[in-house]
Amino acid sequence: MLFYSFEFLFIFLPISFFGYFFLLHLKRPVFAKIFLVLVSLFFYSWWNLAYLPILIGSIVFNYFLSLAFLLEKNRLYFSDKAILVFGLAANIILLGYFKYADFFIDNINIVTNGSIPLLHLALPLAISFFTFQQIAYLVDSYRGLIKENSFLNYALFVSFFPQLIAGPIVHHSSMMPQFASHWNMVKDYRNIALGIFIFSIGLFKKVIIADSFALWVTTGFDHASVLTLFEAWATSLSYTFQLYFDFSGYIDMAIGLGLLFNIRLPQNFNSPYKARNIQEFWRRWHITLSLFIKEYIYIPLGGNRGTRLRTYINLGITFFIVGLWHGAGWNFVLWGTLHGVALVVFKVSQQLNIKLFGIFSWFLTFNFVNFTWVFFRAENWEDAFKVLSGMFGFSGIVLPYEYKNSWLSSLLENSVSYGDSMVHIGDMSTVLLWIMFGFIVTLVFKNTSEMMQTFKQGIAESLISAFFVFYSLLYLFFGKGVQSEFIYFNF
Repeated sequence: MLFYSFEFLFIFLPISFFGYFFLLHLKRPVFAKIFLVLVSLFFYSWWNLAYLPILIGSIVFNYFLSLAFLLEKNRLYFSDKAILVFGLAANIILLGYFKYADFFIDNINIVTNGSIPLLHLALPLAISFFTFQQIAYLVDSYRGLIKENSFLNYALFVSFFPQLIAGPIVHHSSMMPQFASHWNMVKDYRNIALGIFIFSIGLFKKVIIADSFALWVTTGFDHASVLTLFEAWATSLSYTFQLYFDFSGYIDMAIGLGLLFNIRLPQNFNSPYKARNIQEFWRRWHITLSLFIKEYIYIPLGGNRGTRLRTYINLGITFFIVGLWHGAGWNFVLWGTLHGVALVVFKVSQQLNIKLFGIFSWFLTFNFVNFTWVFFRAENWEDAFKVLSGMFGFSGIVLPYEYKNSWLSSLLENSVSYGDSMVHIGDMSTVLLWIMFGFIVTLVFKNTSEMMQTFKQGIAESLISAFFVFYSLLYLFFGKGVQSEFIYFNF
């Protein structure tokens, strides 16, 4: 059940919203929370009922294990550290079994020339996200930072349907007090108006913008046998914008849905393509993942507290894990490693007092990010190098016929041919207009987090929300839109 599906918008969401607040109106907050947990579990099971026991089992296991840190008698048999190690191992093994088992078997077969059969396990939806959230909860329980011990609030914290499938990765310290607060148990009409406004923007981002870019991405990466210079750049830039609008669109919808229930989910994007260095990019992109990685991996490894060499090693290990978390493939590992190397280079340049300013710094950062996204998207190495070789001109340069006798043709001499520059992708003018639109929206307009800070409930905002929702639904209803899943459902 997708956020923009008709069954979600016109059946599931109204029942969830009115049922929750109806129970609160009857002064039954416990029943209201139970109801919200149940509809969240129903939402999760919509895709595959077989994986519902995994989510429920994970919630029960981690909650009761966290209680062990509060029981003094357990220390007669097991130390707190032993309990933590056991809990972390159980969570990582569960995630590793479903997400990485075939990856490791395949690589063992390659190295040993073996023939161990693959398990062909389907990845349970959201397992990476709810596993990370609960690992954080266990670690903080071990550290003595957990003050909340209500199983119902904990179950709602993990399963809350707006953020369950693809984030943002929420932290118990910000979420569980909201579920426990009496102030959040009445309808807040400003939150409802703001939630609808933010949701409508996310809906438009996904249905209209991201899925439009997806057409050229799929053609370029998956169908075209070769890509010339302009086609390859159109393909890579289309994916750069598709990924951002798809994922940030989901997050906007999740934040908007959370506001309907008076729950404020954390910011996950802050105009990442405006970043002027790679460190700033990671402070703006998938912010909740960056914070989790910093708090629970980078800092425990030693962070920047040791020697410079040790700091660089810690960065490398951290981003190796970031890459592997995103997918069971060496392309993801390479993508993460490249970002780790870039951060090391940035740290070294800071220490050497080498500074890049203005548009050049932005240009270098954006193109590095765009370059590495190719590995993130490609299904295999052949597809990645097909796009990259085209971007560097190794697969030829095709100019439109009107440039045949221009200064550009004389400059490039015999290295170009003339014809349809986008024959493998689509109409050149349409692609260029969409790419220009992507740059304008990401670099000029305010992001939704900035809009939330200045939101005023008025006619203009209502009209914008109505237009985005109405246009998006018309686009879907008449078959022009393709109901593809959100990209981060795969992770």
